[in-house]
Amino acid sequence: MTVAGARERRVRSGEVDLCVAELGDPDRPTVILVHGYPDSKEVWSEVAVHLAERHRFHVVLYDVRGHGGSTAPRPLRGGFTLDRLTDDFLAVADAVSPGRPVHLVGHDWGSVQGWEFVTVRRVAGRIASFTSISGPSLDHFGHWMKGRLRRPTPHRAGQLLGQGAKSWYVYLLHTPVLPELAWRGPLGRYWPAVLRRTEKMSTEGYPTASLPRDAAHGAWLYRDNVRPRLRRPRPDAYAHAPVQLVTPLEDAFLSERLYDDLEQWVPRLVRRTVRAGHWVPRTRPGLLASWIAEFAAAGAGRPAPAGRGPYAARFAGRLVLVTGAAAGIGRATALAFAEAGARVIAVDRNGEGAARTAELARRAGAPEARAEVVDVGDERAMEKLAERVAATDGVVDVLVNNAGIGFAGAFLDTTAEDWRRVLDVNLWGVLHGCRLFGRQMAERGEGGHLVNVASAAAYLPSRALSAYGTSKAAVLMLSECLRAELAGRGIGVSAVCPGFVHTDITSTARFAGTDAREEQRRRDRARRLYGLRGYPPEKVAAAVLRAVAEDRALVPVTPEARLGRLLSRVAPGVLRALARLEPRL
Repeated sequence: MTVAGARERRVRSGEVDLCVAELGDPDRPTVILVHGYPDSKEVWSEVAVHLAERHRFHVVLYDVRGHGGSTAPRPLRGGFTLDRLTDDFLAVADAVSPGRPVHLVGHDWGSVQGWEFVTVRRVAGRIASFTSISGPSLDHFGHWMKGRLRRPTPHRAGQLLGQGAKSWYVYLLHTPVLPELAWRGPLGRYWPAVLRRTEKMSTEGYPTASLPRDAAHGAWLYRDNVRPRLRRPRPDAYAHAPVQLVTPLEDAFLSERLYDDLEQWVPRLVRRTVRAGHWVPRTRPGLLASWIAEFAAAGAGRPAPAGRGPYAARFAGRLVLVTGAAAGIGRATALAFAEAGARVIAVDRNGEGAARTAELARRAGAPEARAEVVDVGDERAMEKLAERVAATDGVVDVLVNNAGIGFAGAFLDTTAEDWRRVLDVNLWGVLHGCRLFGRQMAERGEGGHLVNVASAAAYLPSRALSAYGTSKAAVLMLSECLRAELAGRGIGVSAVCPGFVHTDITSTARFAGTDAREEQRRRDRARRLYGLRGYPPEKVAAAVLRAVAEDRALVPVTPEARLGRLLSRVAPGVLRALARLEPRL
C-alpha cells in the first residue's frame, strides 16, 4: 500500500532498494518526510496530501530500509546504523532534489535519524530546514544523561527516573528474539486496536499489512545505535540548519525535559508544543502541515516567527477567532494571542474597532490578522462567517466567544424585548459559535479549544442582574456540558468568569425601567466605579491563554470572582443574603 495519488520509484542505496513516493510539482521546494518505529511511510499520508495540495510543496516519503516496500540489509545486525541511514537519506535527496537543499521532517525514529543528518558534516548544505517531532538526537540525549548523572540534584534525578520509566520499551527491544516473536504474533495483530484506544486515532489504511515485518526489522534501529551513542555521544553534534522542534505534551514515550538544553546545540531553534499524544502525524495532520510549511517558507537561515511570551510555543501559527474583539477583553485577548504568534481573526459588530484590533495584532506579532464585521446573535450571519473562515483560513484552532452586552435592572422592569436582546448576544452568540466552529473542529479530527467568556454573575445571584446573570449561567452550564461531550474528540472547553474588569461594556450597558437620562447617569456611575476598581482586560486575556494552554474547565479571574466561586460552593446562603441588597447605581 502507498499514499493515494503518489508516484513511486526505487532508489538504490548501497545494498538496499528504497521505496520512494512523491506528490506535487517537482519544481517546487522539496519536503522529505521520514517515518519512525514501527511505522512505514504511510504514517505521513495525510500530512503529505496537505503539504502537496494546500501548501504547494514537492513532497517525498520513503520507507526506511527494512520497512514497507524497501528491502532489508543482510545481515540485519549492523545494517541499521545511523551512518547507513545517512547514506539512504542522501541517496533519496540526490534522486528527488539534485543540486537543491531539501526541507527535512522526521517523526519518532525518523526524527532521531534527522538529528543525525542535520548535525553531521557530510550532509551540510543539503538540508534547508529540519522539523523534529517526538524523537531526540541520541548524541544530545547522551549529553543530557551525563550532565544529570554528574550533578544528580533531586530535580535532575527525577528527570532521569521519569524518562527512564517512559523508555521501558527500549529495554525490551534490546532483548534477543522476543520483540520479533511478539510483533509477528499477538502484538502485530492487536497494534491497531492499541493505537485507537490510546491515541484516539483512526487506523483506516494505517498501519499497513507490513507492520509485523517492519517492527521486527526496526528493532535493529535500537540495537545498532542506542547504547553506542548514549555511552559515547559526539561532542560536535551542532545543527547546521535551522530546526523546528514540535513537542507533543501528552507523549507517553518522551519527556519535555529532554529538550531543556537544546539551545546549546541548535543556534537557530523554534519551539512549538501541541496538546496531543505521540502519533501527531496521524492525529493532527493539518496543524503539523501548516507548521512545516510556515517554517520551510521562512527560508534557510531565517527561523519562522514563533511569537513571544510563555505560550509562544503553544500558539504560534494557530488560527484564533475572537468575537467582541473591537475593544476591552476581546481586543486584549486577540493581542495576547497575536504576541504568542497566532493568526488572528477579530470579529465584532463595530467594523472600525475590529479593523483596529487586527492592525494592532499584526504589529504585536501575528503572522496574519484580519477583521470580520458580524453580529454574533444573527444565526445566518454566523453561518456565513464560519463558511468564509473555513474556505479562506482553514479550521479555527481556538474560538473565543467573548461578545456580550451588559444589562441591569429588576426582573419586573425587564421587557420581553430586553430578554431577547440579552439572550441573542450573550447566549445565542455563544451557541452559534460553539455549534458552527465546534462542528468544524470535530469534523477535522485534530482537536481544538472553545473558550466561552461567562461572568462571575453566572454563580453570584443579584436582584439587579436577573437577565444578565441568567444568560451567563447558561453559558457556564453549556460549557460544562460541551466539555464532557467533546473531550473524546480532543476539543477542550473552558468557561472564563472575569468579575469586575475596566472595559467599555459599562458605556453601552442597558438599565431596565429608566428613561434615557437616568440610564446615562447610571452608565457614567458604573464606568467610574469600574475605573476605580482598575482591573485591566489584559489580565483576563492572560487567563484565557492559560485556560487553553492548561485545558482548564473554569477560570474565575479577579479576586472577587474567585471568592464568589468559593462561596457558591461552601456557603451559598451567604450569597443569597447578599443578593437581596440593592446595588448603588
